[in-house]
Amino acid sequence: MTDDDIWNHNLQYQQVLLDAIPDGCRAALDVGCGQGFLLKHLAARATTVIGIDQHAPSLAEAAERTAGLANVQLVEADVMAHDLGQTFDAVLSIAVVHHLPLEPGLVRMLELTAPGGVLGVVGLARSTSLRDYARDGVGAVETRLRRLRRPHTMVTAPVCDPEETYDDVRAVAADVLPGARFRRHNLFRYSLIWTRSG
Repeated sequence: MTDDDIWNHNLQYQQVLLDAIPDGCRAALDVGCGQGFLLKHLAARATTVIGIDQHAPSLAEAAERTAGLANVQLVEADVMAHDLGQTFDAVLSIAVVHHLPLEPGLVRMLELTAPGGVLGVVGLARSTSLRDYARDGVGAVETRLRRLRRPHTMVTAPVCDPEETYDDVRAVAADVLPGARFRRHNLFRYSLIWTRSG
């Protein structure tokens, strides 16, 4: 079985981030790269790729998944504190921002984004409105159908429930990343895409 045969909620939306990568991307950063599913796709689209994560077992799996990809480097560190020594044309993360303090986390990712670069997030948030719960109901049905068609793979990195609501994320993003495109997806995720001027 290959990675293309498996599915989970995070893998469902990684294409949203891949589609946002600017042409001629020289350097890409995967924040909280986990098991490395996104890294192998980034390696085909960027000259150099760095995956950073604090969870050593996930990084070990990422190392196996990206073995032979000479343009991929893995860093075991906290992105909020580690000096990466550069900025990136694409700064991307999947299911990571809710593990960070929201505003400082987005600010840190902004700081790592080069002028003209893209910051992309696929994240989790907490449902509070009737509209949210309706989306969640649709998502529950869709999840069951997708699991019938493709094997479901579990996330091996630490998980936690989000504290911020979808409205919280939208409001903070509007303040920190003016002009960012926020989209609520059915399968318990949102996406946030922002292009830095310059």
